[in-house]
Amino acid sequence: MITDVVTLPCEESQYVKPKRIRYLQEGTEKFWDMVEVHDSVAVILYHRERRSLVLVKQFRPPVYLKNGDGYTYELCAGIVDKAKSLIEIAREEVFEECGFDVPADQIERVSSFYTSVGFAGSVQTLYYAEIDESMHRHSGGGVDVESIEVIEIPLEEAERFMMDESKAKTPGLMFGFGWFLKHRC
Repeated sequence: MITDVVTLPCEESQYVKPKRIRYLQEGTEKFWDMVEVHDSVAVILYHRERRSLVLVKQFRPPVYLKNGDGYTYELCAGIVDKAKSLIEIAREEVFEECGFDVPADQIERVSSFYTSVGFAGSVQTLYYAEIDESMHRHSGGGVDVESIEVIEIPLEEAERFMMDESKAKTPGLMFGFGWFLKHRC
């Protein structure tokens, strides 16, 4: 349960750096406020034996300020904040968040796209991996203070889940589910 939510000024952060951009567009001076953030990776996880898509549910404070709940459904994902290849970061995120040990050569790059284009313009690289119980090492949940719940969506419910507006979902999840339903079903 989430309690005692207070909004404070962000004076220092290792994750976001507020900036103001000044530029000329067709001779007119313009300004734009933005934040510099890390790029990210996300992984579409298909559990072969259970015929389900595996994702995570976690609390996101900005969503809480919008809907009073704050829990979002997302693809397994993480920021690019270390000197490793994107595929290795994706592999680590699958292990930490969902508990599956997937060999890097079994993770397929799908595409990359820009997210939060109005204020951040970060790039998310999307991957796909198939998992089974032989790869399951632990229950997942993230590391340190992360509080992540692993969720499975049976294939027959995937499209309905994707379109259910009562559940807060990320654009990456929406794109990932759409890609899966078109290319892997």
